[in-house]
Amino acid sequence: MGALLDQIHSPEDLKKLTHAELPLLAEELRAYILEVVSANGGHLGAALGAVELTLALHTCFTTPKDTIVWDVGHQVHAHKILTGRKEAFKTFRKAGGLSGFSNKDESVHDPFTTGHGGTSISTSLGIAVGQRMQFGTAGKVIAVIGDASLVSGMAFEALNHAGHLKDDLIVVLNDNEMSISPTVGALSRYLNKIISNPFYNHVRKDIESLIRKIPRVGEGMVRQAKKIDEGLKNLFIPGLLFEELGFRYFGPLDGHNIQELVQILKNISAIKGPVLLHVITQKGKGYKIAEADPARWHASTPFCVDTGETQKPARAVSTYTQVFGQTVVELAAKDPQVAAITAAMCDGTGLVEFSKKYPERFFDVGIAEEHGVAFAAGLAKAGAKPFVAIYSTFLQRAHDQIIHDAALQELPVIFCLDRAGLVGEDGPTHHGVFDIAYLRKVPGMTLLAPRDAREFRMMLAFAARHKGGPIAVRYPRGAVAEESQNPLSAISPPAIEFGKSELLKEGRDALILALGSMVYPAYEAAELLEKENIHAAVLNARFAKPLDEAEILRLAKEVSLVVTVEEGTLSGGFGSAVLERFGMEIPRIKILGIPDRFITHGKRESLLEGLGLDAVGIRDTVLKTLNLLRQDEIVNRDFTPAL
Repeated sequence: MGALLDQIHSPEDLKKLTHAELPLLAEELRAYILEVVSANGGHLGAALGAVELTLALHTCFTTPKDTIVWDVGHQVHAHKILTGRKEAFKTFRKAGGLSGFSNKDESVHDPFTTGHGGTSISTSLGIAVGQRMQFGTAGKVIAVIGDASLVSGMAFEALNHAGHLKDDLIVVLNDNEMSISPTVGALSRYLNKIISNPFYNHVRKDIESLIRKIPRVGEGMVRQAKKIDEGLKNLFIPGLLFEELGFRYFGPLDGHNIQELVQILKNISAIKGPVLLHVITQKGKGYKIAEADPARWHASTPFCVDTGETQKPARAVSTYTQVFGQTVVELAAKDPQVAAITAAMCDGTGLVEFSKKYPERFFDVGIAEEHGVAFAAGLAKAGAKPFVAIYSTFLQRAHDQIIHDAALQELPVIFCLDRAGLVGEDGPTHHGVFDIAYLRKVPGMTLLAPRDAREFRMMLAFAARHKGGPIAVRYPRGAVAEESQNPLSAISPPAIEFGKSELLKEGRDALILALGSMVYPAYEAAELLEKENIHAAVLNARFAKPLDEAEILRLAKEVSLVVTVEEGTLSGGFGSAVLERFGMEIPRIKILGIPDRFITHGKRESLLEGLGLDAVGIRDTVLKTLNLLRQDEIVNRDFTPAL
């Protein structure tokens, strides 16, 4: 690891180092982060950029007495290493190992489990106010938020509230998009050393108090003095907005000058009320390959540190995200009304090519999903066909806008839910398992899920033609299903008809109703059941809403057992829809899906296997349930009531 890093077992050990040793420790931390992330994959750019900031925070504050809330958690790697998880960091993102984000169950130094942007100021303010209510005085509370997350409306709502309440709160704006102008940076550093100094702030407060006591003219003089003060600060410091919201603003500072960061943090920690410290960091700092292409190195699969080359699969595979990106470009070429919207995930949702070919029809709203959905509703109202491409887990943030601005208005907004289902190593904050439940209940919503890329293309084209209210297509992370060795790969999907399913296999013993990503495992399970002399029909539901009621009821009457399979939560999901509709007409229904708990991180295939949602698990459930039903029948047949 490194000579200095070997000495660090807790944040208290960090305080034993000299200021001259901190930059050397920063280099060792970066080397260790690179070593682990290159082996395990994960977020990298922001983590490398936040090393000095993390060291400065843990040098100046004492967690968990003081509270540090990291927004999203892309940058918590150094924080984990410094807070007693140095050896465990080798298990980063592995099943049973450390999470890739802050995790309340891992350490007392992580107050929240995080993964979504824009929440840190709100939760930190709540802690600050709660501590004041409970204890009167307590430790310092610090929210660390990135410039991308600050775009979130929720962040500004929290800033506005914090400025109103005036409780002690330090917000660190970690800005890794801007660069520091040498002249402005030097002036800012000089001014900040002055205006963050405790003596300066004490004198300023005393003078203001004295002026206010001057009869008739005191208040006016204070207002004029503040105008001059704010004007000068606006000339040298781009922070007037935060000052107007009620914050004392300091910055921008070089986020890699650790001595300066420590000095400023110690000074501002003595200031009462809300404070915002603006630091500039470089994504990928210390790793030249990542510095040259920060967007590419936001996150990565395992890679070679020397070359930056990622570990490639044995053969090239297509992903659902790529298919989406290609298809929406093709649809846009045929229809000038097609537009695309994403929330700070242009590359992640596959819209890079669309943004280049049709820039006037491409809209990246930033981390502002609520605005993105309402904006899409406006586009649809004007006659456009907006494809809103947002990860399933992030679309949760726009739940009200889906209902109020799209569905209630009966507008044909097209929701494209990438990463629906289990996403793997990013864990519970990123698993997209709730979308069926939160969309199915919305009046007028149509919800589809494709079995493979061929059907996915057809569903997107169907959605572009759809007129009757909002429509959503959910699709999983990773390789498209038809490129597997599954026997279903040879069967081409028929045309999409509204509310109609696809019968893939006949059967007299059981019926497996499968949705989306579970269709291929269900078909393979039916093949395995054939070897047990069990004949299971397989129905590709296609639609989670509306259900193909007539076909489901027809097939259910011919079998002893109906099993539903979905890669979504069982509470309110596809299986629930079947139970709600057919519970009185179909006596034996077994539903398979995500149980009522948060699923940890790990490889997607392993998680599905552990939940019994792979082919073998589905087969075993059908066999076990049929055997139980047969035993019940034998008992009931042989039971003769006593006279």
